[in-house]
Amino acid sequence: MKKIIATLILIASIGLITNCNSNDDADTLTTPNEPTTQIPAAAPETIDKGNINPNQPNILLIIADDMGLDATPGYNIGSQKPTMPILQGLINHGITYNNVWSNPTCTPTRAGIITGKHGFRTGVTKVDDALPTTETSLQKNISQKTNNTYAQAVIGKWHLSKEVNHPNDMGIDYYAGSLSGSVASYTNWNLTINGETNTSTVYNTTKYTDLSIDWISNQTKPWFLWLAYNAPHTPFHLPPTNLHTQGDLPTDDASIDANPQAYFFAMIEAMDTEIGRLLESLPETVRNNTLIIFVGDNGTSGRVVQEFNRRRAKGSVYKGGINVPMIVSGAKVSRTNETDEALINTLDLFATISNLAGASSEIASDSSDFSATFTTPNSTQKSITYSEVGTNLGTDKTIRNATHKYILFDDGTEALYNLDQNPLENPNLLSPEQSPLSAEDSAIRDSFIEELNNNFTP
Repeated sequence: MKKIIATLILIASIGLITNCNSNDDADTLTTPNEPTTQIPAAAPETIDKGNINPNQPNILLIIADDMGLDATPGYNIGSQKPTMPILQGLINHGITYNNVWSNPTCTPTRAGIITGKHGFRTGVTKVDDALPTTETSLQKNISQKTNNTYAQAVIGKWHLSKEVNHPNDMGIDYYAGSLSGSVASYTNWNLTINGETNTSTVYNTTKYTDLSIDWISNQTKPWFLWLAYNAPHTPFHLPPTNLHTQGDLPTDDASIDANPQAYFFAMIEAMDTEIGRLLESLPETVRNNTLIIFVGDNGTSGRVVQEFNRRRAKGSVYKGGINVPMIVSGAKVSRTNETDEALINTLDLFATISNLAGASSEIASDSSDFSATFTTPNSTQKSITYSEVGTNLGTDKTIRNATHKYILFDDGTEALYNLDQNPLENPNLLSPEQSPLSAEDSAIRDSFIEELNNNFTP
């Protein structure tokens, strides 16, 4: 394997924000500039701090909230992109995954990652469903299977229960963040730290970064940090000027409502800036032994989605709701500036992270380790992937293989798409306007139905 890429993650600009003071009109979306490629200095080395054992990589899992493919650099969906030099650095020195599926809403995706199980097994299929504490969390699994070799923490959005002790009851050693699905204000919000809640007036994205820097700096053994930003989830707003490049936009609600995408991009850019600050805080030896996984929890909100019909965005089992960005870079990753077409589900993060930390993952019934793709393209063995979303009537279910996708809606209607011919899922081969299915397509539909009945039914 190549030597871990020396400047791993940090293709970013010291002078990241170069046009914060431009005076763009409120109804004009700023076109992002090309990201710069200066490398910030690493933090000074510290004695006996952090982890530099290559057999035990530090693991940083960063989750963005409601940031779909259309809003992410590195994907050819969406005509406008935010300026994200830090994420672009990860892309340049890592792997961009094209076929990652999640659940189309926040809570079930997070429950799936933390348990390695689909929602129909845990009872978490809708927003605000509470994850039972009888489930074994990813963090608890690592702690138990490695005799507490790893320090572990969750910082940021929880959204698996509103009970203040729920994160700790799930086996999280250190939790600090917002328990709910969103914050009413990014500058006036409830911060819960290990069961105690107080009001924070520090900009939410900045506070999560501060907490992460502080926690990592106090670790003397390998660590796994789950960092879940609220950004860019609503409410849309204008972040502090030094964190974004969208210009001097008005801050009143009417202006935001008239041009929400500019504010959406500003929130994403602020998150990117703060990720850069976190990475810059790591001593070089620690940084070079840290695996970074950046992933979206579901598709973009219909209010600001590009390319997709807003009814096919967040909340739907169409591509715009469940096909999410994921970029992996750093320790254990020898491929650089490559894309990967393997079928991966966000549930697979459980097995992958557990195994990298030296913990077995057999309890995660739906999770598969995809770390082989870090060195070998398209090397996972998964031939199908599945997602679902709970509705008022029941559950929308969807399944795909390399070439086709099938949807069974809660009202019994169906859809079948040939993804080779149209990756944006048109036309529905089962609609009355289409010709009868070919023998091949009919056989594929039947195999999908059999899979759903045999493997994805409670």
